[in-house]
Amino acid sequence: MAYDYLIVGSGLFGATFAYFAHKQGKRCLVIDKRPQLGGNVYCENIEGINVHQYGAHIFHTSNKQVWKFVNSLVEFNRYTNSPVANYQGKLYNLPFNMNTFYQMWGVTTPAEATAKIESQRQAAVEKMRADGVSEPRNLEEQALTLIGRDIYERLIKGYTEKQWGRKCTDLPAFIIKRLPVRLVFDNNYFNDTYQGIPIGGYNQLINSLLDGVETKTSVDFFDDRAHWEGVASKIVFTGELDRFYDYKLGHLDFRTVRFETEVLNEANHQGNAVVNYTEASVPYTRIIEHKHFESFGQAVYDNPKTVISREYSTEWKPGMEPYYPVNDEKNNRLAEAYRQLAAQEENVIFGGRLAEYKYYDMAPVIEKVMKMFGE
Repeated sequence: MAYDYLIVGSGLFGATFAYFAHKQGKRCLVIDKRPQLGGNVYCENIEGINVHQYGAHIFHTSNKQVWKFVNSLVEFNRYTNSPVANYQGKLYNLPFNMNTFYQMWGVTTPAEATAKIESQRQAAVEKMRADGVSEPRNLEEQALTLIGRDIYERLIKGYTEKQWGRKCTDLPAFIIKRLPVRLVFDNNYFNDTYQGIPIGGYNQLINSLLDGVETKTSVDFFDDRAHWEGVASKIVFTGELDRFYDYKLGHLDFRTVRFETEVLNEANHQGNAVVNYTEASVPYTRIIEHKHFESFGQAVYDNPKTVISREYSTEWKPGMEPYYPVNDEKNNRLAEAYRQLAAQEENVIFGGRLAEYKYYDMAPVIEKVMKMFGE
């Protein structure tokens, strides 16, 4: 065999695996069907701005070892994810915190905010009781009993319906298990200790992970599967789990998104990296202004242009780019059946969001690979 590992896919799982295997002296070949490396963290430089080609990626973790590792490869900046919601032209800070409650109701203390939320929650519970119902029957009732009508109507309902392509009354209650309420004036979306974006974009991180590793792009494993299965002792597979088994148990469903990206002749379009549009009548779910991931203060204005991406949730069909697993009962059952097949493979390692049919943030993917190598 020419290689110890054939790694199918150059996203974070594949690239991190290649890094540690190469460090151990293993011969690795990484192939990717796309014309570039990096999976969904790939950035394209447009007008001097690193555009997150496959959606906003913010690295966050409380694992000091993971943070130390990625910073040993590339320096990270101080970006803090603080999205804003736009509902009918009014702006609200996210996640739900004292700034949001002040903007919503004019309340200024945690006690006032708690009282307001509690009275609206109780109203929702009483309405359900009047209907002879003790448990929420759908996502709408679940959200109303967790957070109340005002926040649900303005910040959850329309956005969720666009994301899922169906009414909240037709979505199962379990999609929203909890809605974190922060009774502090803090717009930081994540609770993690460490957070940031690689200076120079995520391509810098991928290039560092794959330094010294042989790579081939625009190569689809499935176009010549028999050949690729014969080049290495083991395969690390990061593609769709059901496709590896030729869909013999059935197709797994995914959610997908599409982007309309535009260069604007202005230095600063919305003043924030992420603005969610939460009313149903606006067709996109959010606008990403990529400049704000890496430019702060005067640097925003040093470049007279900016790049925005409108993000649309789209119903996934086979052949479309898969983004997120659909964790409903049907798909979870099918995924588990495929996982049982995968567990029997002696020379194939399955890893990452698609191959494990599991939602992953970036840091846990890296942490998982580090543990595999005893790091």
